[in-house]
This record gives sequence, structure tokens and C-alpha cells, in this order.
Amino acid sequence: MLTSLSTAIAAAAQLPADGVHGPGDGFAFWPFFLLIPLFWILVIGFFIFFGRRMWRRNHYWAATQGAESVLRERYARGEIDETEYRQRLEVLRAHPTK
Repeated sequence: MLTSLSTAIAAAAQLPADGVHGPGDGFAFWPFFLLIPLFWILVIGFFIFFGRRMWRRNHYWAATQGAESVLRERYARGEIDETEYRQRLEVLRAHPTK
């Protein structure tokens, strides 16, 4: 009776005859569970890499623009003449701050 009951349940569930059952009926899914964490690691790494790169570029730009804007203001107020302005501007652009 128990044997016929288990055969009836197996037939109703339509399990494969070799005993392997599950998604894909025996297809190996073991490497696919690594894809989701790998995807998120790559996405987070992408944001960190480009975020740091943009921050550095922004920092360099702000430092350069700060010195040049002060120099422009001094020239506009008449504290320095045009030749001194051009000399100092050339020095600023030749030796950028890091």
C-alpha cells in the first residue's frame, strides 16, 4: 500500500524518473547565485571609482579657480597692473596645486 501510494504521489507530481528534481530538472544552477552579489559589487565599485575621480577633479578645479579669482579681483580693484596680473596668472597655471 505504501509503495502504491508513493508511486501515485510521484506520478501526480510528475517527478523525473532519475530522482533529480527542481528548477531546470538537473541543470546546474550553482554558479548563478554568484552573479547577483558580483553585480552589486561592480555597481558599488563603479560609483566609488567615478565618485573619487570627480571629487579629485572638482577639488583641483576649485583650488585653481580660487587663486585665479582672487587674482582677477585684485586686478579689477586696481591693486595690480596688467603685466603683474599676467605674470602671476602664468605662474598659477604653470604650477597647479595638488
